[in-house]
Amino acid sequence: MAGTPLAGHDRYGYSAITRRPATAWPHGTRLAVYLGLNLEHFAFGEGLGAELAPGGPHPDVLNYAWRDYGNRVGAWRLLELFDSLALPCSAIVNASIYDHCPELPAAFQARGDEIVGHGHSNSERQGVLPEAEEAALIRRATDAIARHSGAPPKGWLGPWISQSLRTPDLLQEAGYDYLLDWCHDDQPVWMRTRAGRILSVPYPQELNDIPAIVARKMNADAFADMVIGQFDEMLEQQAHGQTLVMGVALHPYIVGQPYRLRQLRRALAHIAARRGEVWITTAGAIAAHAAALPPGTVPD
Repeated sequence: MAGTPLAGHDRYGYSAITRRPATAWPHGTRLAVYLGLNLEHFAFGEGLGAELAPGGPHPDVLNYAWRDYGNRVGAWRLLELFDSLALPCSAIVNASIYDHCPELPAAFQARGDEIVGHGHSNSERQGVLPEAEEAALIRRATDAIARHSGAPPKGWLGPWISQSLRTPDLLQEAGYDYLLDWCHDDQPVWMRTRAGRILSVPYPQELNDIPAIVARKMNADAFADMVIGQFDEMLEQQAHGQTLVMGVALHPYIVGQPYRLRQLRRALAHIAARRGEVWITTAGAIAAHAAALPPGTVPD
């Protein structure tokens, strides 16, 4: 019927980015940059998974082995790249990866990187589960990461960016400070939950190697140019007083391939060369800083 409001979520209100209070990140910078590196584990012979080529019937050896390359080779090459450029990252970790290759998340934690919860595995979506089962999945993944890393994660990204109508409530009730699933802004945004609030930190769907390279079939050099173009444009935008977040979402089985790694190095070196003008950090540090700002600074 004409004039009937569309269904909504009531998690946050509308806020034009050009009309928000001016603020700054640490050291007076206005652009925060973080790398979100997805360390994922997939079931063999069942469940979901990104596809290099159209998948056949299970067991889909072609795509399973391609994804497994990321944990065996690609992630270790990315770790070397981040070390060479002195770049931190937020390691977004499936809990089941601690059963498969625990030395991999441990290597990123050892260099001081943040560990972000990413469900149990990337062979499943949490958003299709009944509430009690979803809460149990969050609890199981959180406990597994805490047991191996020494502390529960503060941030969460659902596998396949899957959420139910209750996911922000369940994450807040499980002790999470922020989530990455809602890709709707270039600044952190407070989200309402049934027991308080949780912070949404921007996570990219454009500057993300899966939709760019797997879905849109972009070449490695074009993806690197995207990263550089995003960075340069956001530098100009922040010069006009906007405080912004730029995330880069990476998957080792994609950008860890040698020819793509070479192009990614070009893009990340471009960012690292301007580190004095920006805050190169982690998603968790962005969330902590934003949460500590005076009331009314972060939109809700």
